[in-house]
Amino acid sequence: MSGGGAAARILAVPPSALEQNLAAVRERIAAAARAAGRDPSDVRLIAVSKTFPAGDVRAVAGLGQVDFGENRAQELLAKAGELADLPLHWHFIGQLQRNKAAAVARLGAVVHSVDRLPLATALARAAEGAGRVSDVLLQVDLGGPEGEGAARGGAVPADVTALADAVAGLPGVRLRGLMAVAPRGGEPGPAFARLAALADRVRTDHPEATELSAGMSGDLEPAVAAGATLVRVGTAIFGARPLPSGEDRGIPTTRVTPVTRDTDDPGVEEPVGRSRRKDRDAEGTI
Repeated sequence: MSGGGAAARILAVPPSALEQNLAAVRERIAAAARAAGRDPSDVRLIAVSKTFPAGDVRAVAGLGQVDFGENRAQELLAKAGELADLPLHWHFIGQLQRNKAAAVARLGAVVHSVDRLPLATALARAAEGAGRVSDVLLQVDLGGPEGEGAARGGAVPADVTALADAVAGLPGVRLRGLMAVAPRGGEPGPAFARLAALADRVRTDHPEATELSAGMSGDLEPAVAAGATLVRVGTAIFGARPLPSGEDRGIPTTRVTPVTRDTDDPGVEEPVGRSRRKDRDAEGTI
């Protein structure tokens, strides 16, 4: 019986939404790098898989993606355990509480959100106890509209060089660079330029701190133009996230859910009763 060609056409599956999204993001990064006179291979993509199931991570990993980011320790550890058969590189991008630092350090995740010395010390102790070194980036608060705090975590720029010196002196951690989220309500380019200038100052004393983690789904191009070596993209790859309030700010992606959150903002690691400021005051700052 003939008709094999017809059957093949019927069974052919078009590229998945995840595949299309990932390809589009990679092309955006490459185009931004070329426009800035940079080699696209110098910019690494971190797929931010927070709130999405391990099955989606496995599917994206099957497309050649190896770096994945999470902003909650419990979710990171659960997915890493479920996907232990894959050679993935995990990145923690949320505001990390000290009581979760040991588990994240033992996993070997790169921590992008170190913003105070007590947290770095906790990571260092845990990593040493596990016989490994924890790679960390310092999160910088780039401010907000009219100089207001960004409320997204991070050390104030004036404190960053001293914090870098202190963290670099800790056994058990390796200072790899800086991370920041662009302020809300303004053009991200000037903020990323300030971050890049601060990163240059840090590298003067710590030449191994070569990474600059900046740029998300909506602002990766200006981040790459400013020198980002790591971009953290979730929504534009995995689709929109559930948003309890019902707000939908709508970055377009192939996959759509009815009620969505469009941000790759690192956010807060775990809901807590105290404000972030009180938590920082309790733990101390450099």
